[in-house]
Amino acid sequence: MSRGFDGFEIDDFRDSQWQSEPSSRGRESSRGRGSSSQTEASVRIKLARLRETEHQSDHLDWQSREPPEAKPPSLYRDTRQADVLAQRERTEILDRDRSYSLRPSEIHTLTEVGKFRVVAVGDIANHAYAGDRSRLDSDLRNLIHQRLVERRQTNVLKTKSQQVLTLTKQGKRLIRRHGFVLDDQAIYSGFVKPKEADHDAALYRLYHKAADHIERKGGKVLRVQLDYELKEKLYRKLGQAQTQGEDQTQRKKEAFAHELQMPVVHGKVSFPDLRVEYATQEMEIARVDLELATTHYHAGHLAEKARAGFQIYARSEDVAALRRVRDDREIMTAILSL
Repeated sequence: MSRGFDGFEIDDFRDSQWQSEPSSRGRESSRGRGSSSQTEASVRIKLARLRETEHQSDHLDWQSREPPEAKPPSLYRDTRQADVLAQRERTEILDRDRSYSLRPSEIHTLTEVGKFRVVAVGDIANHAYAGDRSRLDSDLRNLIHQRLVERRQTNVLKTKSQQVLTLTKQGKRLIRRHGFVLDDQAIYSGFVKPKEADHDAALYRLYHKAADHIERKGGKVLRVQLDYELKEKLYRKLGQAQTQGEDQTQRKKEAFAHELQMPVVHGKVSFPDLRVEYATQEMEIARVDLELATTHYHAGHLAEKARAGFQIYARSEDVAALRRVRDDREIMTAILSL
C-alpha cells in the first residue's frame, strides 16, 4: 500500500467537466464533429495531465514497496492494527449454545473478511498483520478449527490460483450477534461468483489504497459498500414500487438511483465495484466510488465508468493495455495501478 503520497486530491483522477459523445470515428471525445485544432490540442493536454498523474502514482507506489513491518504506524488504521496485534490473549465469547475462543486480531480478521466477502490471504497478512505471516497462520488455524472461516483456492490450476478467505455462515452470525461491526455495514459469507473470486479479492487491497489517501487528508472511513449491496438497495426500491402498483418507469428508476447517490449514464445506472463512505476533516460525510478495471473492459465500458465519475484502478499487469485503450479513444480518466 502506498505511503507518503499526498500529491493530488481524490477527485483529481478525472476531468469532471468532460462530457463525451460518440463520433463517426468511435472516439470518446468531440473529434470527428468538425472540432478545431484548438479542441484537439486541449484533448492532448488533458491526456498528458492524466498520464502525469498516473506517473506520479506509479512512481510513489514503487518507492513504497518496503516490507510492511518496516513502515511506521502513521495512519489511524496502522495504529489500530498495532494495538490489536499487541493483545495476544484469547477470551471466551458465548454465542447461544456455543463458545468461541478469540483474540482481538482474530475478531478483526473476521470483520475484514466479512465486509469484503473474499480476501486474499497475502493481503490480510500485509494489511491486518503488518506482514507477520506466522501470527496470521496461528490465527487462521484457530478460526478454521472453530468453523468461522474457510480457506479456498480461486482456480483449479495452481499456477493461476491464490489462497483466499471467506466467512462461514457461523462466522457471519457471530459478527452480527455480538455487534462487531456497525448495523449499517453489510457482512457476507461464502462465494457468490467463484469465477470472479480473484477480482473480488483485490477489492480489499483497493480499499486500503483509497483509505490511505482519505486518512492523509484527515478523514476517517465509516463503512464500505460492495456493488452487491448497492444493487440490492436499488432493486428493493423498484420491487417495493411495483408491489404498491406503481409503474417501474425509467424516470422512477433514475429517481431511486439519485436517492442512493448512484450515477446514471445514458439512462443506465452505473454501479462501482466498491464505495467508501467517510467523514472528512470538517466532519462532513463524503464518498468515493472505485472501479477495478480488467483487460476484458472494452472502450465503451471504460468510457461509461469514466462518465460515472468513478476512480479507475487496474492490476499492474493490466494497466498498460487499458491506458492504451484510454489514449486511443481519448477517454478522459486516469487509470491508476493497484
